Amino acid sequence: MVGTGGGAEVAVRRWIEAGGGRLVLDGGLATELEANGADLNDPLWSAKCLLASTHLIRKASARAVHLDYLEAGANIISSASYQATVQGFESKGFSKEQSENLLTKSVEIAKEAREIFLKEHSNQSPPVQRPILVAASIGSYGAYLADGSEYSGDYGEAGTVEFLKDFHRRRLQVLAEAGPDLIAFETIPDKLEAQAYVELLEECNINIPAWFSFNSKDGVNIVSGDSLIECATIADKCGKVGAVGINCTPPRFIHGLILSIRKISDKPILIYPNSGERYDGEKKEWVESTGVTDGDFVSFVSEWRKDGAALIGGCCRTTPNTIRAIFRTLNQGNNTEQFSAA
Repeated sequence: MVGTGGGAEVAVRRWIEAGGGRLVLDGGLATELEANGADLNDPLWSAKCLLASTHLIRKASARAVHLDYLEAGANIISSASYQATVQGFESKGFSKEQSENLLTKSVEIAKEAREIFLKEHSNQSPPVQRPILVAASIGSYGAYLADGSEYSGDYGEAGTVEFLKDFHRRRLQVLAEAGPDLIAFETIPDKLEAQAYVELLEECNINIPAWFSFNSKDGVNIVSGDSLIECATIADKCGKVGAVGINCTPPRFIHGLILSIRKISDKPILIYPNSGERYDGEKKEWVESTGVTDGDFVSFVSEWRKDGAALIGGCCRTTPNTIRAIFRTLNQGNNTEQFSAA
């Protein structure tokens, strides 16, 4: 195993230790926003809520999204920036400055939700500390295109490391400057984008721990057909990456994918699968009755933990109920009801 044991990995391991040996991630953001009434039929997807529906992700009285996930037991909530880019906002008529402010806002909303949550639980006991962290979400170039290419990595002429670095650079800088605890590079479809992220972390001197999360549709390779082991090795060699794993992948594939990552990396492993439902890219909708129930989803959790996953949550179409069940499964016999910020 190549693991660098860099500062990012040390930070993540400290958080895991503070969380009792594991951390619970939140669940689907965009799909939960839609369940709360947001119309996200837009290339900006969840980032559309930054324009008009911020109450859905931070209003304390509504217990919506970020707060719902914190109440369910999540240690880490991710900002509504997965599909948020300077280029995407500019295409809607916003200036560069306004676009950057919206990126910053995504992190600020998550941090505000944490503050509200901690304030509400300030008198709770016993005095056992539980980390509450904010991750700035960065989706792939394909997520910005909103054409399904995040699930294939087929970017045509844009599929070069230099192009991808130019696309993501300012977005990464702005999100890092907003002060999250983590940078979450999510749904990475190929090794080129992973390499671009690694180089940007170094070139931009980003000192916030990052995680790299890939997605797979066959349980062996990532969606572009690139080898998961090869992609995970790229993340493993980067000292600024504190954890590596899998997201937006059917639960049935996770066991084998964790074992593959463990072959080449000592870094903490994170997994947050989708509900197992199939997404119809042409109709832009989820196909009902193709996924698993919350009960079936959670039945995998103990196995994933035994396999070596230390950070566990959900992705698209998982809900606060899913996360609550994960929290309870991981905390059977433990009392970890006190909370703390990073």
